[in-house]
Amino acid sequence: MSKHELVYLTEDASHDAVIELINAEAFGPGRHTRAAARIREQGPHDRSISYICADDGETIASVRMTPVLAGGVKGHMLGPLAVRPSHKNMGIGRELVRIAIAAAKRKGSEAVILIGDPPYYMPLGFEKVAYAALDFPGPVDMNRVLVVPLAADTHERLKGKICWRQCEEAVVVEEAVTERLLAAG
Repeated sequence: MSKHELVYLTEDASHDAVIELINAEAFGPGRHTRAAARIREQGPHDRSISYICADDGETIASVRMTPVLAGGVKGHMLGPLAVRPSHKNMGIGRELVRIAIAAAKRKGSEAVILIGDPPYYMPLGFEKVAYAALDFPGPVDMNRVLVVPLAADTHERLKGKICWRQCEEAVVVEEAVTERLLAAG
C-alpha cells in the first residue's frame, strides 16, 4: 500500500483547470444541465471556503461552496464535491465536507445545502429538507435535497426560491433605489 501525503488547502484560481477536469471525470458532460449547476452559474462560488485536497502536490479532490439565499435562509450550497478515482474510499470527500461546513459556520452561514445521496451525506450531519420546500431553477429529486442547519429555525425558513445570494440582495438594493427615486420625484 502506498503512503499518501494528503494536504487540504483553500482553493485559489490556479486550481480551476484541474478542478474542472476532476468534475468532468466524476460527473460527465451532463453536469452543467443540473439544477445545482443553474444556481452556480448565477454567480461565483466563495473561494475563501472552497477547498482542494492534494496528494504529494497533485490536486486530487475539491469541494466548492456557493453563497445562496434559500427561502429565508442565507446559506451556502455545497458542491460539486469530487475525488479522483485513484483516491476514492479514503475519506477524502468526507473530510472536505467537514472542513467546508466548519468554514461556512465560521463565516456566519445559516445552512449548508446540497442535492446529493442521503446515505452518503446524512452520516455527515445533513438532514432532509421538507419535500418541495425549495423552488430550484430546474428539475430536482426532492428526496435528495439536504441541509446542515447552522442557525435556529433553519428548517422553518427553508421555504421558497433558492438562488445565488447576491441576486436577491441586488433586487433589494434595486427596489430601495426605485423607492428613493419615486419619493424624490
